[in-house]
Amino acid sequence: MRIVLATGLFAIGVELPQSYMAKHVKSLLVMVVPTMAFGWVVSASFIHILFPRLDFISALAISACLTPTDPTTCAAIIGGSFAVKHVPVNLRRLLAAESASNDGLAYPFLSISIYLTTEATRREAIGKWFLVGWLYEVVLGIVLGALLGLAFSNIMKYTQRKGYIDRESYVAQYLALAVFTIGITSTLGSDDLLAAFAAGSAISWDGHFNRQTEDEVFSSVIDLVLNCACFVYIGAWMPFDQFTSPELGITPWRLILLFLALLAMRRIPSMLILYTWIPEIRSWREALFSGHFGPMGVGAIFIATLAQHRLEAPHSPPRSQQEYLAASIQPIVAFVVLGSIMIHGLSIPFFSAGQQMGSRTLSLSRTLTSRQDGPDWLLWARRSPGPGLASPPHVDVEQPRAKDADVDGDGQETLRAQTVEHPMLGVAGVLAPGGPSTLSRRSSVVKSDGGGPSQVESVAADEVTVDENNVADEVLAADALNHRASASVPRKVVRFPGSH
Repeated sequence: MRIVLATGLFAIGVELPQSYMAKHVKSLLVMVVPTMAFGWVVSASFIHILFPRLDFISALAISACLTPTDPTTCAAIIGGSFAVKHVPVNLRRLLAAESASNDGLAYPFLSISIYLTTEATRREAIGKWFLVGWLYEVVLGIVLGALLGLAFSNIMKYTQRKGYIDRESYVAQYLALAVFTIGITSTLGSDDLLAAFAAGSAISWDGHFNRQTEDEVFSSVIDLVLNCACFVYIGAWMPFDQFTSPELGITPWRLILLFLALLAMRRIPSMLILYTWIPEIRSWREALFSGHFGPMGVGAIFIATLAQHRLEAPHSPPRSQQEYLAASIQPIVAFVVLGSIMIHGLSIPFFSAGQQMGSRTLSLSRTLTSRQDGPDWLLWARRSPGPGLASPPHVDVEQPRAKDADVDGDGQETLRAQTVEHPMLGVAGVLAPGGPSTLSRRSSVVKSDGGGPSQVESVAADEVTVDENNVADEVLAADALNHRASASVPRKVVRFPGSH
């Protein structure tokens, strides 16, 4: 589990843009420090209220496991296809960097709680927390990881310049440096998670490593395999039988209430208050999403396991507060992680489904850049033939039929200047055979006198004339209508084909 976390943190550091941490240090400090502190205290308060056998110090220890955003779950969700399409890239990068930063910073929050529980006096507990928890674990881990990353980056550039290494070997060192970094820092007893993230950020600080490993999928495949194996292990390890432990005061309804309280109060209030100081978050909706998106997963279980190893083995029933903490920390953290993986894993698909409910078509600019044969929502209409091509013998069944078209002896429809409508899109077009077409954002009312040509009784106010054989005019028409459209009118344009 340690290797999976460290590899994921190293990958986040490498994949961030050049010097990202230095350019966005203000936003990360606002998101990490006050948000973590607020969530730590609020989560501990709910744990203490719902599980009264745990005192507030023990509740702080459990809350320290649930406070950080899990980088493995975060990377798996925001790196998916739903997030890539529907979450802005600046927000995805900020959430990834924040999850990598605060996962390593969970050590000081955990250590102060453990020291206050195990040490005889608070003076000794605070002294050890400052010297060991902050200076030796956090500061030394960051410095050591940054130095290893910079040294590795310079060595790799030198060996490549001399021709001692090729591109394939360059990519293979991706995983080797992550394992080497956590091996060194774990041996010294420092924060190996922060060291791995610092090493990944340092090696890609000047962008050289990113350019050399561009378009390579080896590291992503390794990261995916490790993540899948870790989640399979978590599913097999999940202590379902401990979710009902009356001797500890743990019952399913208390666990459900705790999860719902953490989901609503752990991050959302602080993000809604502080988002004005974070330039990457541009609206309260993005702040609400950032506050909601704080998954708890592999990191929470790893920190809970680490805390349990620092405590005495509990008796049955527990005889002291330390034993109550050792017996309760695993089932409480495991249930919250189980709920977080399900809720946060489905968050982005639900958000994207809600956005698509309001619009049934794609924008013209987006589809023209993604497809060369035209936008998806124009496929229902047959395009007019190019020069030298014969006209279609009949109107296609998927094409909106022109109103009051004349039928000749061969059974073919001859189009005059007329109005056609598409009932689903609610867009009308006035077609002129062989000439330009007029597009409107509203349907027009067409009346016929029986044998003569159709008359347009009312035409929409916003109209744009385009050449039906010129795709560039379609883009200009879309831009013109979009600029003139009000907030209450759908911004949709369609080109209707004529005949020659």
